[in-house]
Amino acid sequence: MRTFEEIGLNPQLVGAVKKLGFTHPTQIQEESIPYILDGRDILGESATGSGKTLAFGVGVIDKVVPKQGLQALILTPTRELAEQVKDSLVKFSFQKPLKIIAIYGGVSINPQIKDLYTADVVIATPGRLLDHVQRRTINFSKIRLLVLDEADRMLDMGFMEDVEKIIKLCPVKRQTLFFSATILSSIKKLAGRYMNNPVSVFAEKMVDPTKLKQEYYDITKNLKVSLLLHLLQNEKSGLVMVFCNTRRTTDFVVKNLRVNKMDAIAIHGGLSQNKRTRTIELFNKAKVTVLVCTDVAARGLHIDNVSHVYNYDIPRDPNDYVHRIGRTARAGEEGKVVNLLSPEDHDNFSRVKRDYSFSIEKMQKPFLKEVNRVFPEKRHFSERSSGQRPRFHRKFSQR
Repeated sequence: MRTFEEIGLNPQLVGAVKKLGFTHPTQIQEESIPYILDGRDILGESATGSGKTLAFGVGVIDKVVPKQGLQALILTPTRELAEQVKDSLVKFSFQKPLKIIAIYGGVSINPQIKDLYTADVVIATPGRLLDHVQRRTINFSKIRLLVLDEADRMLDMGFMEDVEKIIKLCPVKRQTLFFSATILSSIKKLAGRYMNNPVSVFAEKMVDPTKLKQEYYDITKNLKVSLLLHLLQNEKSGLVMVFCNTRRTTDFVVKNLRVNKMDAIAIHGGLSQNKRTRTIELFNKAKVTVLVCTDVAARGLHIDNVSHVYNYDIPRDPNDYVHRIGRTARAGEEGKVVNLLSPEDHDNFSRVKRDYSFSIEKMQKPFLKEVNRVFPEKRHFSERSSGQRPRFHRKFSQR
């Protein structure tokens, strides 16, 4: 394993990463950083938590000159990931006075307009960035480096058209980096249109399959809450993530866990940015140990020490199942995935088993004391105000 010095980081960057406690580069960093520093376009396949933010971040810090206008643009699918990337880049830029800002929907646009006048690096969600383009409050002319982070998720969320508009606004002479958990054919086509002879780099999945146990229970829908509560109360666990397919189900699960004296918090696109930020902070610090979430809200967030992943709903897309289970069994630790299957989930579960050769053990339903379920009040969410756009205009699209 090579050191950060050996893969080409300058003394400032070496000092910054060591100050943050990183001693050696991860696989994706070792594979990509030399090419990034050399100015090559990169098509990188790398899972959440593998170190890709540092990989493209050192390229940004190395190439951007303070007070010379906007020179680096990083696109992310969600507000949380935009903030997370911004915070990381601020730490990586230790002793280099760069103005690094994040812009996204769901908050006032006026402070962002003011910050854009002096920004060197911008991390943005596509929808809010195009709002600034329409207002003519952002200047693309000096951009030297364009990064698409979580490219597969942006395309899955329906941002393809917006992303292409943004790419076309950037100078043709630039460096372009695409990072994605999965390199889909649509991403390859996008790379073919807008990248210059890109280098493909890959990192092995961080989840250790020998330490990951997957289970499922066949159960009626009305007993899902009772089973989830029983398992949470009787399993020895660290941090727990419970995945739901919609915002409404997320609220329903959290409310029922709390009514039954289980400390849980929710995160989804219908919450304010301040609420989402506080939620992530509470969970990361283990002040609350059960996080109930949707795929969109949780994607890209770096959360360590997750011992259990519960799929309250099985996702429609088998790739989302892979991203969910990748939250646990990391860095040599054991992890467990528990799937709660009602008849409505069988089609989705069949697709997962068809596309992936996972060993998922059927479990015997324990004796359950059925709990009284409570239902949250109906709420109307604005996809636009949350900084996200639905892929199709469908009534059931509530991720």
